[in-house]
Amino acid sequence: MPGTPETPQAARQVSDAPSPRRLLSTEKVYEGRIWDVVSDSFQLSEAGESLTRDYIDHPGAVAVLPMNGAGEVLLIRQYRHPVGMDLWEIPAGLLDVEGEDFVAGAARELAEEADLAAGEWNVLVDFFNSPGSSSEAIRIYLARDLTDVPHHERHERTDEEAEIEFHWIALDDAVAAVLEGRLHNPSAVVGILAAAAAKADGFAGLRPADAPWPAHPSQR
Repeated sequence: MPGTPETPQAARQVSDAPSPRRLLSTEKVYEGRIWDVVSDSFQLSEAGESLTRDYIDHPGAVAVLPMNGAGEVLLIRQYRHPVGMDLWEIPAGLLDVEGEDFVAGAARELAEEADLAAGEWNVLVDFFNSPGSSSEAIRIYLARDLTDVPHHERHERTDEEAEIEFHWIALDDAVAAVLEGRLHNPSAVVGILAAAAAKADGFAGLRPADAPWPAHPSQR
């Protein structure tokens, strides 16, 4: 009935699910330095017509929302050429190391981009960055119990990463920046809003760091 609140059980039934369709052909139409573009022809149903869709074949990525003991989160500023802007983001990177554990990949990005290590990890949220045009699946972790990476072990940042700047910000202020249209990076926006929601129960409802990730291409 319109306007009637859902029961908790009904709410749990709202869940994305695999939907296998008949694949007629697949072709790599562009091979890039980091990702490729493929063209698939498929049928929605056995009696349906053939459809063709081109999309980016992406290895997936992880992102990390670092949170210190004061409840502040770390944002990093980095230039992004396709949009021609300096964006406030969170540490993130491709899952392009063969066989690398997802959490290990996130810890690597946290160390390389923020000079930090974390003693406590939780899954914050999973999402598809642009499911109409890319297979990219992203997992965002909440990283707490932070320590500095020793200077002699720090990653030497190059190219755009050499310009990275750090800024610690209260979570509520970060939420305001999102809602006022001042932040645009998808992982930062999703991670900040998810953390604000998770804060309501003291983050007790978050999944463990090793929770299954069936949406990632390597798991399907």
